[in-house]
Order: sequence, then structure tokens, then C-alpha cells
Amino acid sequence: MITRYAQFIKTHRAERGLSQATMAEKLGVSRPSYIAVEQGKRELTLSDTEKLAEIFGISVEEFTRAEVPNYGKYKEMILAYLRAPLSTDGKIPKTKLAKLLYLADFAWYYENLKSMSGMQYLRRAYGPVPDPYFRALAELEEEGKIIIDHKGDTMLVSLGEGAIRQKSELLDKAELELMQQIALKWKGKRTQEIVDFTHEQLPYKLCSPDEAIPYELITQQDPDYVY
Repeated sequence: MITRYAQFIKTHRAERGLSQATMAEKLGVSRPSYIAVEQGKRELTLSDTEKLAEIFGISVEEFTRAEVPNYGKYKEMILAYLRAPLSTDGKIPKTKLAKLLYLADFAWYYENLKSMSGMQYLRRAYGPVPDPYFRALAELEEEGKIIIDHKGDTMLVSLGEGAIRQKSELLDKAELELMQQIALKWKGKRTQEIVDFTHEQLPYKLCSPDEAIPYELITQQDPDYVY
């Protein structure tokens, strides 16, 4: 149990660019004491848990669940959507793709009480999105797995030669089927339509700007409005 929290804490600290010394100061402990936390050698008190959840911008419930994001799987989800029949030319606006990924993660949580990727979505003005989304796109483009075109102010994403024959290794059949269902529902729909849809969902409406959106909120959503 301690080890599970240790990796979770280390991952979230690194994602936010915080040093161990900074974390120790925020928690009000010595640097060696904090390092012991990341090494799984020190138990967390309730006060520690509450402080860490606040630092990471997540709920205590999310912290106690300690689900470490699967960044590699998240990148595979991007590629899976680009293989789906979402448009006639195979190009998907960057914003629409971000919303489809959010719907997949939260719809999977709705059905299974865990997300596909474990990524932390933040309530941004343009919709829910995890900070690593843009890094994932940049890496996939560099790897030749996606192509990014610019059409005016819109960024269009399509599948690259490096991923056409690549099979998903981290997504199982049920996960891919759910993503296919979501893709079919939103095929041909305008980006603004999916943006409006996600903005009207409870998880987005109940959170403050830039706040991490708890996955648990989707369980209160009307079943017909999950995706």
C-alpha cells in the first residue's frame, strides 16, 4: 500500500515540475522525511493526505485511489480514435480529439469505476483536458505516428505512416469497442457541438476553473448523457 502511494506521489510531483525540497516545504516536513515517502518507507497521516491532494489539485478520494496515469495507453487512445471513422478525410480537429479522449476515460469510469488511462483532466475554458495532451501530440508527430496540419486557426490531426499498421498493445477489446461507439456518435459532428456537450456535463459544471475533475462525478450523470 505504501509503495503504491509512493509511485503515485512521485509521478504527480514530476508532472508538475516540483522538487522534493519544495514538496517537503509544502508538507511541513524535512526533505529526508519526504524522500522516505517517495521511497515507500514512511506512512502518510490523514493531514499528509489532505495536503498532498490539495497540492496536486485533486480530491482526497482520487488520492486514496492512487491511480497512476498510463501515459503510453493515453497515446494509444489518440491513435485509436484516428483510426476510427470520424471524418471523410481522416483529419480530426485537435479540440474535438481532446474531448473524445475525455469522453472515453469518463465513460469507461462510469461503467467500470476506473478510467482507461488514469489521466487527470483539468477544467479548462475550452473543456476538460489533461496537461500532457499537447506533449503527447508533439511526441506522436515526432515519431511519425500522426500528422498535424493547420487550417486557419484550427489544428487538424490525422494518422501518420508510422502508425497505420501498428496495433494497440495496451487497449483491450472492450475499451476499443467503447471508443468505437463514441466515435460513431460524434462522427461528422462539429467541434463546437462536442464542446457544448462536455461543458453541460456534471463533472465540468461542478468544478471550478483549472480544477482537477474528479472521475467520481460522472457516476451522477444521466446515463444518456455520459457520451
